[in-house]
This record gives sequence, structure tokens and C-alpha cells, in this order.
Amino acid sequence: MKKSMTQSQKLMTFVLSMSLYGLSTLFTELIPSFQIGIVELSVEYFIFIPLILAMLFDPLSAALGAATGELVFSEIMLGQFGGLGELEKFLTLTIGIYVAGRLVKNPKSIKSVAIASILAVIIQQSLGCIVDILKVQFAVEDFEAVAGLPESVFFTEGFACLNDILFSGILFSLLPCMYLVPKLYGKIEPLLGVAPRDENTVVGDGEKMGIKTFVLCAIAFVVAIGGEFMAENGLAIIDWEAAWAGNSTAMIVSGVIAVLVIVLAFLKIKNRKEAAM
Repeated sequence: MKKSMTQSQKLMTFVLSMSLYGLSTLFTELIPSFQIGIVELSVEYFIFIPLILAMLFDPLSAALGAATGELVFSEIMLGQFGGLGELEKFLTLTIGIYVAGRLVKNPKSIKSVAIASILAVIIQQSLGCIVDILKVQFAVEDFEAVAGLPESVFFTEGFACLNDILFSGILFSLLPCMYLVPKLYGKIEPLLGVAPRDENTVVGDGEKMGIKTFVLCAIAFVVAIGGEFMAENGLAIIDWEAAWAGNSTAMIVSGVIAVLVIVLAFLKIKNRKEAAM
């Protein structure tokens, strides 16, 4: 018998992903980066948080929640919004998490989880890299050479992409997911009243990943490219930055709101569980 999540359960997954990942993006703002020669070590994101939710619950809800959380808590709440320029990160992050969540059929399989978790970062970083290369190739943005690297946009952006995949991809996606997903499987699903995912679970539209999924992701990526190009040409439509943008007070307020959303979400889950008993 096929099993699927209800709309309210998907909404709760969205809210949890949005608030948890949104809060984590604030922490990444506080973590300094380190430069070792031409290699920069920086925490890009704690992408394992929405990935765990995508692998255990509904991939699309978790993916959209994460992208929305970053936009709300680390951009808008901090007093800045880039309009159409925000589409690139929003859509590439959504695509990466969604595809990874769809790929995992058995959350208890460490191999499956490992492949999906690193693939999510590869997809997101590679798509972002392609956009950056296209902006230079089409003279939308000037090329900025990096000391110690060949003066080639392909090499520079490719190196930066590989650096993020190897550092953030392994430390903040692959390893946490490999450990936490099998550990949490079957333990947190009952909190939302969801049966653990298995071969009878309907994920997404219920169909296997194929041409349709690829086409939809490709369309989303084209939209991301278009939005970035328009933003770089001064057509961001809604582009603003408050006078208090990025200050410590804004970060504290944003963090408090994110925590409140998380608390309210868990209270809602607790009440639902008690009502079902």
C-alpha cells in the first residue's frame, strides 16, 4: 500500500527546514574563513540540516524551506534583499537538496545517503559556478583574477567550486548525513505522524526521477541565470539595503525569531502527538 505525506505534514517539514537552516545560516556568518596559500577554507553552509529532512520527509518541502529560510533570516531579516539576484542561490539550493532527497530510497543505506549528500553540494556549487562563468563570458561581470591561479575564468571559478565541494561538501554534508540519517531514521518521523520512508512511500509526484524532473530543474536553472543577468544589469526590480543591514542587533533579532519559529513548530508537533494518543 502506497504511503504519502499530507499537506499539513509537508508544511511542517517546510517550516522546520526554513527555521533550522535559516538559523544555521546566521551562525555561518559568524564563522571566519581561513586562507592557506591559494586555498580558502570557509563554511559555506550547514546543508546537512535540510538534507536530513529531505531524505526522511518530503524533498520538495525541505528544499524550498531551506532556500526560503536563507532568504528570510540571513538576507531580509538582516536588512538586505537583492531582488532577482537572489534567484540564483534560491533555485540552485532548491535543486540540489530536492534531487538528493529524491535519490534516497532507503535512508538506512549509508552508501545511498553518502552519494546523495555529496551530490547535493556538487549540483548546487556546479550550477553556481556555471552562472559565474557565464556572467564573465557574456561581459555581464568583470573577471577578477586570483593571485597564484592562471588568469582564466574557467580555472578560477572551477577551483573555487572544487574547493567548496571538498571542504563544505565533505565536512558539512557528507559526514553529518552519513551518521545522522540512519541514526534518526524511524525515530523522528513519528513526531510528525509520518511513517518511516520505504519502498511504498510516495515521494514527490510519485513517479521515478526521469526526464520530467530533469526538464523542470533545467527550467529553474535557466530562470536563475536570467534573474542573475537581469540583476547584474540593474534590473533586480526590488533591491534594497537598510542602514542597519548586517549589524549585530539585526543578527540577534533574526536569530531570536528563528528560534521562536522552531519552538512554535515543536510545540505544534507535541500537541498533535498528544492529540493523536
